[in-house]
Amino acid sequence: MIVQANPGAAFRAAEAPLLDAVRRVLESGWYILGETVAEFENRFAAWNGVAHGVGCASGTDAIELMLRALGAKPGRVVFTVSHTAVATVAAVERAGATAWLVDVDEASLTMSPASLRAAVAECRSARPDLQPWVVLPVHLYGQPADMDALAVVAKENGLELLEDCAQSHGARYKGRRTGAIGRAAAFSLYPTKNLGAFGDGGIVLTNDAELAEAMRVLRQYGWKERYISAVPGINSRLDPLQAAMLLVRLEELEADNAARRRLAALYDRELASQPWDRDRLLRVCAPTGAVEHVYHQYVIRTPLRDALRGFLETRGIGTAVHYPVPVHRQPAYSDGRRVPVTGGALPVTERVAAEVLSLPMYAQLTEDEVREVCAALRLWGEGAL
Repeated sequence: MIVQANPGAAFRAAEAPLLDAVRRVLESGWYILGETVAEFENRFAAWNGVAHGVGCASGTDAIELMLRALGAKPGRVVFTVSHTAVATVAAVERAGATAWLVDVDEASLTMSPASLRAAVAECRSARPDLQPWVVLPVHLYGQPADMDALAVVAKENGLELLEDCAQSHGARYKGRRTGAIGRAAAFSLYPTKNLGAFGDGGIVLTNDAELAEAMRVLRQYGWKERYISAVPGINSRLDPLQAAMLLVRLEELEADNAARRRLAALYDRELASQPWDRDRLLRVCAPTGAVEHVYHQYVIRTPLRDALRGFLETRGIGTAVHYPVPVHRQPAYSDGRRVPVTGGALPVTERVAAEVLSLPMYAQLTEDEVREVCAALRLWGEGAL
């Protein structure tokens, strides 16, 4: 069986240093925050070229902390995409703001600057009860969004520009790492991420010292002094066991991302020789613009997605769909007044959701396994023509 993702392989690749890191924390007697967490925060921030890191319990919490520290409140609008993990929108609502959903670009599958511009105009004209406030693009699958074009729209409209980097650890946009472009950036450290813990975790990066301190206060009950809440906060702390293991994995992140790019290049070569009209039957979601993709996922598109997925399963090949139902079509978020949708519909998002398929991708995947996946795809393609 070739699995689609394999965090266990990441453990086995660095088992001895990971277990040593865990032992050091257990022997230290310090199990909440502390020096190990601070070391990871500082090293990950520096690795990204950013001044401050604030660890927390999950990527969802990272978005919530970022928004709350910036002043989220009812009526303030965060423009984000519907083609994302539902965590993005859940975090906006938990922070007390309103999520306004924007369409994605057909090529990059990240936030469309044109759709964002239309959303801001529609918000101002049709919803005087709401205040445009934040732009929160998602760097999806390891592909950075078009941050320059989004920054233009944000600046023209007086909006804060943030980043959801849950899938883009180490990716670059025009030479800059994602996480170092907006005012602040939220990362997930979920086990399957390019930089994944062995449990849950998250971190926010920012160059704004006051914002970082506000998030540190918020993540621990609003304490500025112990047991005294200066502001209403939450309990969202990255624990030292995870931080210790993340420090080990951070040492290998450049090499792991390079491995992902090599595997993606092999997929590209193998799929380029497929005996079908790729624009009709199968398309690769390739990098667009001046970016360095880190292939959190290797994604293809086909209108015969479900048939292909079933065929691959019979060949012992695991796949995943990221994501099968856009957020605005899910029952919890289908109230178009509570969660507005640009123009009432997101045609690219809905088309993409019916076609995307994530093939096996993780740093420890072998080239022979990629070739086996591609051989199965060729076999399917011959039958599908």
